[in-house]
Amino acid sequence: MQSMTRKEAHEIAQILKETYPGLEPFLHAKNPFESLVATILSAQTTDRQVNKVTPALFAAYPDPEALSRAAEEEVMDYIRSIGFFRTKARNIILTAQKLVGDFGGKVPNTMEELMSLPGVGRKTANVVLANSFGQASMPVDTHVFRVSNRLGLSRSKNPEECEQDLRKILEEESWNYFHLSIIQHGRDICSARSPKCEICPLRDHCRYLDSLKKEGPSC
Repeated sequence: MQSMTRKEAHEIAQILKETYPGLEPFLHAKNPFESLVATILSAQTTDRQVNKVTPALFAAYPDPEALSRAAEEEVMDYIRSIGFFRTKARNIILTAQKLVGDFGGKVPNTMEELMSLPGVGRKTANVVLANSFGQASMPVDTHVFRVSNRLGLSRSKNPEECEQDLRKILEEESWNYFHLSIIQHGRDICSARSPKCEICPLRDHCRYLDSLKKEGPSC
């Protein structure tokens, strides 16, 4: 497989930006606390489903102090329609308690501090840093991981390696919008099972499509 150049990576980022203009964070949040909680809830659940449950959840628990005092069963009732709701209810309550106890009720703005919170991994921390604090970050979810490897931007075996590959090959100022646009591309065109290669604006840059052409039609 031919190696991807920084110039070609920049071209891919530009095509994605032009193809998906005006994207906003997919999870609805008014502040860092809401962004953090919504992102914890989004693990293995669609953003659309999370956005359905968070308005009532945040109306009941508008800040870390309120959520830190919540009963687990009550929180579960608000988020019962999303995956792993029991574990997530426990995690967001514990996170709120840690925010109150260790961070003065505020969401921290460093990777290390965010990852010290229950239910917060590297992807969640990156999302909060990008969406709430405007820091250049590269969250890698299933769409980013799949599409980046298909394009040849990464040859990684896991999301953390993929993140480092993307950080190296893409210009830092493009990171935050790139991750939104490549997620949208993964949803709209470069799906896991039936990618729409025939209409893909990145077909001239795609290593996955190149490999299919070389294999030729199957018998």
